[in-house]
Amino acid sequence: MSDIPRRTASRTAKLASLPLGVAGRAAAGWGRWLAGGDREQISAQMMAKSAEQLFAVLGELKGGAMKFGQALSIFEAAVPEELAGPYRDALTKLQSAAPPMPPADVHRMLAEQFGRNWRSRFRDFDEEPAAAASIGQVHRAVWRDGREVAVKVQYPGAEEALRSDLRQLSRMSRLLQPLAPGMEIKPLITELQERMVEELDYRDEADNQRAFAAEYDGDAEIRVPKVVASAPRAMVSEWVAGRRLSDVIRSGTQEERDHAGERLAGFHYSAPYRLHLLHSDPHPGNFQVLDDGRMLVVDFGAVARLPEGLPPPLTVMTKYALENRPADLLQLLRDEGFVRPGTELTAEEALAYLAPFTEPLRTETFRFTRAWLQRQAERVGDLRRPEFDTGRALNLPPQYLLVHRVTLGTLGVLCQLEAEVPLRGIVGRWQPELFAAS
Repeated sequence: MSDIPRRTASRTAKLASLPLGVAGRAAAGWGRWLAGGDREQISAQMMAKSAEQLFAVLGELKGGAMKFGQALSIFEAAVPEELAGPYRDALTKLQSAAPPMPPADVHRMLAEQFGRNWRSRFRDFDEEPAAAASIGQVHRAVWRDGREVAVKVQYPGAEEALRSDLRQLSRMSRLLQPLAPGMEIKPLITELQERMVEELDYRDEADNQRAFAAEYDGDAEIRVPKVVASAPRAMVSEWVAGRRLSDVIRSGTQEERDHAGERLAGFHYSAPYRLHLLHSDPHPGNFQVLDDGRMLVVDFGAVARLPEGLPPPLTVMTKYALENRPADLLQLLRDEGFVRPGTELTAEEALAYLAPFTEPLRTETFRFTRAWLQRQAERVGDLRRPEFDTGRALNLPPQYLLVHRVTLGTLGVLCQLEAEVPLRGIVGRWQPELFAAS
């Protein structure tokens, strides 16, 4: 494969095979069950086959298809185990793996970005990619001054593939919903479309990474590699490597999980106040744990600018929910556009819907678990529960969508880690007004 498959018709056909394949296996499994087969065994086989197809299609297409798969991987902890289990390995692979570019394409892209004599910038360049992602892959190299560096090269055709995939995924959002029970697919795809342009120009990513690297330089908890050189479709930064967070999730000790969770939460809540930026791609493939205990953070293509830190109305809403102030909470929700016009919602209903989400802030430490997140997803997504009707009355204004998604994504990763985290202290350090006496 010389680049991302570009033909729209071909990409559309592959993407269309996902929901059709899931539906076809469901129908076949139902028929086998009626004929006397074991229902649990048939379901497990069906979901395993669906997971294999998911990885094969999204991984091959890269582009927006793979970006969508990576976004889904953050939220798998919210899905009931009998559904999430078969997808977990396939989605985890999408965080860091894809079919690589041939060396000739890598050379061509580097010549376009850094000039025909690009090799003179390096003492050594490893032809085999060290990692692959949705729109680019990373090679290990030695810079001309002897530093080990990571060279990120964008796939040829990335922009065209992103646009084509996300348009098609948006049209198919209802059919794709079975791939992520309990999660709204269409708003996720819409946000990916809106942020697409930012991620395509690596110069923007380099500027973001320089800002984070400068702020966290010498930090005791967080490490961000420094940028060495950048161009629109290629970027060079320091080579730093540790243990992948996905490996800690899969096989780490409880102590290692707790440590990683505390570092991840600290990074998420500190960045908006330390440099008024929010790393907006929290899937585990972007984090590693270093030997010295620090959390390594990479991939700054998606960054939100927050001049006031996390939006103050969100902090005040959380405070009202923590302090059991339903009337104040409902008024603020209405003032900020969180309640759909023309809908009826009582203060008690609003508090009952939001208060359980504040549970991690009510104690000195909180054990994040898949079971806890699944309970939250079931509570607000079950048609038979009153919270479902409350959710239909609520609205998420566009200016809060990204922060909401990233925060939920971070909580999802903490639940994958099953980490016990002193979240109240972490949040209180950066948002002291949250716990100040009213």
